[in-house]
Amino acid sequence: MTIWRPANSITVKALALIWQDDALLLRNIHDDSGRVTGMRPIGGTVEFGEPWRDALLREFLDELGARITLLDDYFVMENIFEHHGVTGHEVVFLCPAHFQDNSYYRMDTIVYDLSEGGTGTAKWVTLDELAAKQLELYPSGLEARLRRVSSRHRTGRFVS
Repeated sequence: MTIWRPANSITVKALALIWQDDALLLRNIHDDSGRVTGMRPIGGTVEFGEPWRDALLREFLDELGARITLLDDYFVMENIFEHHGVTGHEVVFLCPAHFQDNSYYRMDTIVYDLSEGGTGTAKWVTLDELAAKQLELYPSGLEARLRRVSSRHRTGRFVS
């Protein structure tokens, strides 16, 4: 397992909010011992000079081999956090999206290649399942924001 620490600079992330009924596609977040401490939507880092939408499309194509369609109602969150005593600072674009290939919706678990090496696992998880397992949804504050959103908006329309 790779030991990860936040960069000593502000990073820009782009994450996709892909829903299947009331379940969101999420990947595990681990601590240094390999214990799952939370989950987050799939996406990745925006490279210098790369528009965030292009980065999100690239991440899904590179890691899952999947094409996604991004919807219009994105929002941005600032995420200042601590991981193993190191402060991290991210600006996160969160964009509702859907898979162009519907077969992804029939998979309970999606194993994919990580850009930093190794594999990742994503699952369809409801917000209530997260709470029952006492897992945090990252970035911090995302779960509260999503709980305020009515189910009719989960297919791609978000409100603040």
